[in-house]
Amino acid sequence: MHAIIVSAPGGPEALEYVERPDPVPGDGEVVVDVAASGVNFIDIYHRSGAYPLPLPTPIGSEGAGTVSAVGAGVRDVAVGDTVAWANVLGSYADKAVVPAHRVVPVPDGVSAEVAAAAMLQGMTAHYLTHSTHEVKEGDQVLVHAGAGGMGQLLVQLAKLKGAKVYTTVSTSEKEKLAREAGADEVLRYDDFAEALRGQIDVVYDGVGRSTFDGGLEALRPRGLMALYGAASGPVPPFDPQTLNKQGSLFLTRPTLVHYIAERQELLQRASDLFGWITRGELAINISHRYPLADARQAHEDLAARRTTGKLLLIP
Repeated sequence: MHAIIVSAPGGPEALEYVERPDPVPGDGEVVVDVAASGVNFIDIYHRSGAYPLPLPTPIGSEGAGTVSAVGAGVRDVAVGDTVAWANVLGSYADKAVVPAHRVVPVPDGVSAEVAAAAMLQGMTAHYLTHSTHEVKEGDQVLVHAGAGGMGQLLVQLAKLKGAKVYTTVSTSEKEKLAREAGADEVLRYDDFAEALRGQIDVVYDGVGRSTFDGGLEALRPRGLMALYGAASGPVPPFDPQTLNKQGSLFLTRPTLVHYIAERQELLQRASDLFGWITRGELAINISHRYPLADARQAHEDLAARRTTGKLLLIP
């Protein structure tokens, strides 16, 4: 089989397309013939060393496909099942070995490609809007980068919960996509803080360095900043007294792994996600598909913000 690995941290050139023996499942594991792998900013952080991993390492954190082998002790997954997963390294590959307790069943009516595109970002949008801050009818929500794969999902889920949604984008083309996702107001990055000062209940910020201070200014007293990513770079250290001065604000830096740590929670979030998709309440915008061997190009395009929606690698 073929897979993408990283032997030393670096830019897109650090992604190596290599041939490896077909995997064999261990106890409690399944082997999946991968139909599609999702491309995410966390993969860039793994590749660059921003999130250090033991090297050499396989890369890729989400995917979907058909189970081709099961290991000893596996009871609830069978050969031939269509499954999906998130937060499992080694997903950029023809075949992936996944712990059986980390896969979720993909229902009829959801393709493997859509499942792969939905898992990591979809469950992230789920926990952010349902757990980190449970969006309520009438909430005023700010979603940064509303035309991206993550932003479009957050906009849609916040609207499903009855919020008024503001979002930021950089171009007119991206504004159109954000509005199609359901955003009520679309702003540019250079004026959002002044336009929204003191109004917003929750800010969902996956951009980081360039938007963080403005997001705090947009929050109402006792509002919440949910900083879930750093596409523009990490936020520098800052004085917590700032939260007091700007209205007893709340700040959290959540990550998906802590919101799907229990299998029942994983299954519930995935079930909700696939239910919205099958009922037509949540659209997954797959904007680009790349051959697995072109993973470098996918990383370059994502980092340069040349894309909108979700990127997939197809073995």
